[in-house]
Amino acid sequence: MALGDRETDTGRSARIRRTSTGFRAVRRLLAQLLALVMVLLAFSAFSVGGQRAQAAPMSSPALTPTGEVVARASGCSGRPAKTVRFSTGELRVYRSHRYACAITIAKRPGVRRAMSVSLQPRGGRAVVDEGRYTRKAGPVTVHALNRCVRATGRIAGVERSTGWILC
Repeated sequence: MALGDRETDTGRSARIRRTSTGFRAVRRLLAQLLALVMVLLAFSAFSVGGQRAQAAPMSSPALTPTGEVVARASGCSGRPAKTVRFSTGELRVYRSHRYACAITIAKRPGVRRAMSVSLQPRGGRAVVDEGRYTRKAGPVTVHALNRCVRATGRIAGVERSTGWILC
């Protein structure tokens, strides 16, 4: 009986050694698989974004993976909420779930002129981008979850405002 017990003990310890070695191998394999999946996801997100930027013309909006519209010329993400046109250009306001974004775009780009865009959430300070630009001022972004915002754009002395919107 002692001999049989010894064989059983040896068998158990060999099984335990094989099992722990198996766990290590499985853990190592899972770590490698996770690293591979992360690399593939990062590569696919990078390449898909690059293809969209090259394939779509500037005038057509593109969709992000979450379904939001990305304004190519502006740099604002979200869907267009309001556009105010005036003689020297236009003020565009975009809205995503939590943020509002505004940009002022010149009607005839090329000549450097004074341009500005400001975006103010109700109860907060205005975010302003002003300077001498050739094409656009902005984008400026504010946190606007459940808040009204007011946007103002100015190009070469001509100023227009949206009033309180997105309420």
